[in-house]
Amino acid sequence: MASLDTRVGGPVTRRSSAPPASAVTSSGSQRPVSPRGQKRLSFSHNRIGWIFVAPLVIILSLFTVLPAVIALAMSFTDIGAADLRDPFAVNFTAFDTFIQVLTDQTFLRALFNTTLFVVISVPLTVGIAFVLALILNNGIRRLKSFFRAAIYLPVITNIVAAAVIWQYAFTVTGPVNAGLETLSIHGPNWLGDPVWAVPTVAALGIWRNIGTCMIFFLAGLQGIPEEVEEAASMDGAGYWGRVLHMTIPLLRPTTLLVMILMTVSFLNIFDEPYLVTHGGPLGSTQSLALWVYEQFGYGNIAPSMAGSFILLALVGIIAAVQFRVLRPKH
Repeated sequence: MASLDTRVGGPVTRRSSAPPASAVTSSGSQRPVSPRGQKRLSFSHNRIGWIFVAPLVIILSLFTVLPAVIALAMSFTDIGAADLRDPFAVNFTAFDTFIQVLTDQTFLRALFNTTLFVVISVPLTVGIAFVLALILNNGIRRLKSFFRAAIYLPVITNIVAAAVIWQYAFTVTGPVNAGLETLSIHGPNWLGDPVWAVPTVAALGIWRNIGTCMIFFLAGLQGIPEEVEEAASMDGAGYWGRVLHMTIPLLRPTTLLVMILMTVSFLNIFDEPYLVTHGGPLGSTQSLALWVYEQFGYGNIAPSMAGSFILLALVGIIAAVQFRVLRPKH
């Protein structure tokens, strides 16, 4: 309550519960600060803050915001590679370029392939990373640092080197098929068959991202108080009962973060299909990001810009749905 009415034999007096603002003088005593002085102090503090963030704001404006605005403007035109010498002589096409992209068969195929990458990779990456985090947090007593580093190593491995190893391992006569032959299983043409190419490329993405997810889950598990687990154990809850009914609900914020990060990562997947299969065979591994890159390389600037913003909108919508479904319930 901001104020109190006090009646002492007649007139009403008001006493404010909030003390007036004060400033410390050079002698150590406090003196009240006028509203004008408060505004001056606030402006001074804000100015110092803006001085510190100004370099970042300038860099983001020049290299992120401005290019994005220019790309958005290009997507509403028919600009091509031949128009770069005179970019203001292009025609305004409104949403025709977006309609052209959304009805293009190669774009729709790339959208389907990207959906497959997300559906296959995100649940497997999150699930395997969660199990590994549980093992490292509770199941392994020795060499924990070694196993953490070994699982995280693919994250910092050069993607070009990893792609070359992947290509060699999954050739028809590679080590993977050789190992299957020892089990009397005839391995398929992993990178040459459209049916097997998508899971093979997705496996590389999963291998590269498990370490990141594992670190997040491990941090979340270590943030759960030991007293909670001990109380559940004393109440008779088994290990998997504690995991299902206590650990997973408490890790809901971590799971939300990991799911959004991995969904965005696999929606924008580019390195793996580009380096391993170049979008083949027969376009079966061409992702949306790879489609945008190729269209720009062909000189179709307006469609590539429109496709990139369609991808951006798709990422935003899916992230918003995930946040709505997985956000912590209070």
